[in-house]
Amino acid sequence: MRLITSDGVAIDAHHDPGPAPLSPPSAGRLTSGESVEPARTESVEPARTAFVVAHGFTGTWRKPATRRAAAVFARYGGVVTFDFRGHGRSAGGSTVGALEIHDLEAAVGWARELGYDKIVTVGFSMGASVVVRHAALVRGVAAAVAVSGPARWYYRGTPPMRRVHLVIENPVGRMVSRVFLRTRIAGGGAWDPVPEAPFEVSGRIAPAPLLVVHGDADAYFPVEHAHQLYDAAEPPKELWIEAGFGHAENAAPPELLDRVAQWAVKQLTA
Repeated sequence: MRLITSDGVAIDAHHDPGPAPLSPPSAGRLTSGESVEPARTESVEPARTAFVVAHGFTGTWRKPATRRAAAVFARYGGVVTFDFRGHGRSAGGSTVGALEIHDLEAAVGWARELGYDKIVTVGFSMGASVVVRHAALVRGVAAAVAVSGPARWYYRGTPPMRRVHLVIENPVGRMVSRVFLRTRIAGGGAWDPVPEAPFEVSGRIAPAPLLVVHGDADAYFPVEHAHQLYDAAEPPKELWIEAGFGHAENAAPPELLDRVAQWAVKQLTA
């Protein structure tokens, strides 16, 4: 499925129907030659939930880790996954978390067109920063989950993050990213202006609930990022520091993903 963002970027997206029946989706975002899913005849539940999953830097919705997360969330609702700009089969160039809120909003909008009325956004690493900023600045989601996300920009305190910055800021690194990682970085990786950091906006997410999940074995961002993000947020909020958990969707076990989905369902039914 091709979605068009509010700033004109074509985004590749995918829908996994959940256990609840759906009414027919709107054709408003369909491109030429694509077909809609057939209507289902079963009774429709009054509140239908979709999980919109935002992958990390260099990820795509087709990668096994993202598919594993989608499969777990699909037990609890529909799932929309997508490629951020500059990633996979999406157009444009990655701005590493700045303009990606438009991509997430396009995916959220498509979930609503599909008939879901409660949207939970779940982001991993870079996707977590986008989920936080989207929930705070665009608003409108029922709940937000940030997994392994940074609280602030330009962090270079760990060897993996120093390598990430080398890829983003160095011409050779950007070529390697484009050729081997299928991630195209826009504008030399520079921001002008610099967007507000996740911790600077997390206080605006309320009254939507926020869940911050971080591993004590994260090699990219230490747990201080999770605490800074959580401390700046307003209730309702929760912080999970997971023993032995590494970084983002690649390290997230099904058991943790299942608990995240159960948390979201609990928030929506409270």
